[in-house]
Amino acid sequence: QVQLVESGGGLVQPGGCLRLSCAASRNIFTMNTMGWYRQAPGKERELVAQITGGGTTAYADSVKGRFTISRDYVKNTVYLQMNSLKPEDTAVYFCKADFLSSHYWGQGTQVNVSS
Repeated sequence: QVQLVESGGGLVQPGGCLRLSCAASRNIFTMNTMGWYRQAPGKERELVAQITGGGTTAYADSVKGRFTISRDYVKNTVYLQMNSLKPEDTAVYFCKADFLSSHYWGQGTQVNVSS
């Protein structure tokens, strides 16, 4: 079992930045893959960024060059640094962990990009 707690969301103006955090209840070194997803109103949940156990990262085309996923093994935390935010980045952002043969989700954190 893995518990994930996201934080760091909020309201930011276009062009601004936020850093989301996902704290895990287990050592993230044991995770296969960890990722960030988002879901905007009326839309399906989509992958934003992920990082494998080996450190390989992948990003949605819409966030490449603006978002960066990273991890801290000491704090058992995965981060999503979001720069140059756009109104279309507005969504609930969820953290996901793949551990053994199961998937675990956090409760989500709201990001609003608006002037």
